[in-house]
Amino acid sequence: MIGTVPAQEPVIERPAVDKSAFNLFNPTPAQYLREMDTDGPGTTESPYTVDAGHVQIEMTFLASTSERDRLEGEAYELDVWALAPMILRVGLLNQLEAQLVLEPYLVVREQIGTNRVTLRGFGDTTFRLKYNFWGNDSGRTAFAATPYVKFPTSSEGLGNNGLDGGLILPLSVDLPEDFWLGLTTRVDVRRDLAESGYHPEFINSIAVGHDLFENLFGYVEFFSAVSTERDTSWVGTFNTGLIYRVTDNTQLNAGVNVGVTRSADDWTSFFGMAWRF
Repeated sequence: MIGTVPAQEPVIERPAVDKSAFNLFNPTPAQYLREMDTDGPGTTESPYTVDAGHVQIEMTFLASTSERDRLEGEAYELDVWALAPMILRVGLLNQLEAQLVLEPYLVVREQIGTNRVTLRGFGDTTFRLKYNFWGNDSGRTAFAATPYVKFPTSSEGLGNNGLDGGLILPLSVDLPEDFWLGLTTRVDVRRDLAESGYHPEFINSIAVGHDLFENLFGYVEFFSAVSTERDTSWVGTFNTGLIYRVTDNTQLNAGVNVGVTRSADDWTSFFGMAWRF
C-alpha cells in the first residue's frame, strides 16, 4: 500500500545519529523521526518501518465495494461496506515493527436473482512483522519483508474460517523528477473455499506517484492477483488516489479501485486518515 508524500528534494538529508540504540522502551527522539509513511491506502505497501517507540494508526473511515454480474443465468449483486478497518503499527526497533490489522465491522449484501442475504459483524484479525533490510533512513531505494498470520475471528459467513499466512515484499524507488515507484510482491497461503486444504495465491502491484501540489500527493496503481485454487480467475484492478499531508504526523487519503477483469469487483472507493504518535 501507498502513503508517503515524498520530500521536495530527491535525496533527504538524515541526522547523523546511530538510531540502532532506540527501541520500544527507549523511543526515537522527535527530531530524528523519519518522514511519515503508511502501508495504505493503495495495495502497494511501504518498506519503511515506524520509528522505535512510536505508534502509527492507519484507518479507513469507510470502504465501499460493489460488483454486478450474471451467475448461472441470474443477476448477481454484491455490496460490501467496511467500517473503520485499520492497521495499528508499533516500532519495536529501528528496523523492526509489529502490526495488528483489524476489521471492526463489515456489512455484506449478496443477491442472486430474488434471493438476498445480508451479513454483519467483525472481520478477521491479522498479525504482521515488518523488517526493513535497507533504505529506512537514507538512500533512493528501500526494501522490507513482512511475514503475517491471519486469524479467523470473523463472524459467521464473513471469512473463510481458516488460519492463513504469507509474506509481503515491498520495494520503494525514488525516480528522477521527484517521481516515486513502488513495487510489492506477495505470496499468500489461503484455505480452500470448497475443500479442507490450502493453496497459494500470488499478488503483485506496481504504483507510480508524484506531488501534485505542495502537500498533495497523487498515485496510479495496477494490482494483480492469481490464485492456484481450482476454477478461479485472474483478478486485475486499476487504482488511483490522493494523499494530503495535514502535518508531519497526520495524513488524509481517498481513492478508488476499478476492476479491469470480470472476476474483479467493479469498483471500491475509500477515504481515511493516518496519524503518528
